[in-house]
Amino acid sequence: MSEDSAGRSVVPIPALADPERLRSLAETRLGAAADEAFDRFARLVGDLLDVPVALVSLVTADRQFFPGATGLPEPWAGRRETPLSHSFCQHVVDIEVPMVLPDARLYPRVRRNLAIENLGVVAYAGMPLTDLDGRVLGSLCAVDSKPRAWTAEQLRTLADLAAACSSELRLRIAVAGAEQARRRAEEAHDRLAMLAGLSELLGGTLDMSTALDRLGRAMVPLLADWCLITLVDPAGRPRTVSGLHRDPDRAADLDRFTELLTTGLGPDSIIRSVLRSGRPVMRGTAALADVERGTTRPELAPLADRLGFGSHLSVPITAAADRIVGAVTLVNGPSRRGFDESDIRTALDIGRRAGQAVGNSRLYGEQRHVAEVLQQSMLPTLPVVPGIELAARYLPAADRVEVGGDWYDAFVQPDGELIAAIGDVAGHDIEAAATMGQLRNLVRGDAYGRDDPVDELMTHLDRAIQGLPVPTVASAVLARLRPAAPGFRLSWCNAGHPPPLLLPAGGPVQVLDGTRGPLLGLARPLPRTRRELALAPGDTLLLHTDGLIERRDQPIDEGQAALLEQLADAATLPLATLCDRLVAAAHRREDDVALLALRAR
Repeated sequence: MSEDSAGRSVVPIPALADPERLRSLAETRLGAAADEAFDRFARLVGDLLDVPVALVSLVTADRQFFPGATGLPEPWAGRRETPLSHSFCQHVVDIEVPMVLPDARLYPRVRRNLAIENLGVVAYAGMPLTDLDGRVLGSLCAVDSKPRAWTAEQLRTLADLAAACSSELRLRIAVAGAEQARRRAEEAHDRLAMLAGLSELLGGTLDMSTALDRLGRAMVPLLADWCLITLVDPAGRPRTVSGLHRDPDRAADLDRFTELLTTGLGPDSIIRSVLRSGRPVMRGTAALADVERGTTRPELAPLADRLGFGSHLSVPITAAADRIVGAVTLVNGPSRRGFDESDIRTALDIGRRAGQAVGNSRLYGEQRHVAEVLQQSMLPTLPVVPGIELAARYLPAADRVEVGGDWYDAFVQPDGELIAAIGDVAGHDIEAAATMGQLRNLVRGDAYGRDDPVDELMTHLDRAIQGLPVPTVASAVLARLRPAAPGFRLSWCNAGHPPPLLLPAGGPVQVLDGTRGPLLGLARPLPRTRRELALAPGDTLLLHTDGLIERRDQPIDEGQAALLEQLADAATLPLATLCDRLVAAAHRREDDVALLALRAR
């Protein structure tokens, strides 16, 4: 029981709230605005029945509106709708047959209706307006402000016009249905296309954050207004939550939502239920209570309200052996249709494909970690040398897990001189890394304790590679630094490697190219040459591999020029800062990067 605007009890009519009837009514796409076709029906009723007011009245659960009307007094003529407290037509919907009242004031059903007082409705004749399934959507009615005896001919005319008016409504519904069917067909096609390309899309990267971003963009807005992707740690606890919203202006709210959700999932949360059971959970019509029950963070419910929370669907992300590694949550706002069984099937398929990507990414991460640990274990600890500061960096290629053949080394001779080397063994696999280890050890064994010039040491290295044999082709630079007041005397030999760079304390960067000899490991070793120069206090020598300057999309000369530009103002930087700047600039690296920097004090 409810009350009308005058405080009188009103008994609700269940038929008005029938979901199928309301859906059919919505599909007419009519509202409280004039529609020429239905205005024409109202005028015909007014003319043929000689009544002052005629209406095409469609009734919702809480109001009636008039797409067709003639003769209504103001303000109702402008509004083209009334509350149910002013509606006779609601009773036509209820009884589903014509309602004919010569004098409404005499009938208990309507005699207290405010339409009598406010709209002057006394005589009323209303014929049902129906959809294809016979559901009554409203009434075509004739209204008079004084009692009248409706004739059989008038009622027959009104019934004929109502039948024609119903046909127009059915046509509108059919057109809307056809458009909806077309949209659903297009949506189904888009979903199939998305699913067909999803594995390739996710398989195109082994980076977890990139894969999650691609997954979100594939689902939003095609499947939902916004989404959440939750991943768990090995113990099954939520570890990370990411999301995407179709409205970029809601990005800050969603970022805050995912931040809180990472640690704010309560024991009764739907996501935890999906993670525990592996079964999907769907709410075709959702309330914020779903959020409030599932979280320990009160801020989440108002955030969900701002993001739009009308329906939601959560499914597990399953990896190999049906292991649950996370959950996907799709959310629609109130203005978008609720999720249904077809959405569950689509989302479960997405969860399986996403699980493969997550599993591959985690395996890749584990392999990459092992490779990096192995690579780092093969790199030396830099010595402490009086008068010389040293710094080095090694970065593996950004898009693979293999250990590589790039290496550097620095060690002190018994007489206190420093031997420095850098090189690159051909290949990017475990064999290249093993060969790199052999070559580095050969350099140490060949040079340690010997006072030979660096070119002769490089020649000895050629002979060792040939004689042992070590199956490799490699580039390298071997350098010796001898104290020579006030700084050091530098001599170096280059075997097919990018030239060293000199950053003088008070001058421009110099490329120490000179004579670049053949690679190490060739069948016929050629004579080696060396060069020398003085290294003054504050001067910096930089040895690096080609990963620092090579790119697929540009000539190596451009990479060399870009490196020199980065070094133009770097001579006074702390050595560690200089190295960090260079590796940061190599963020798009396609090869391993090794660099060794030495500065005379």
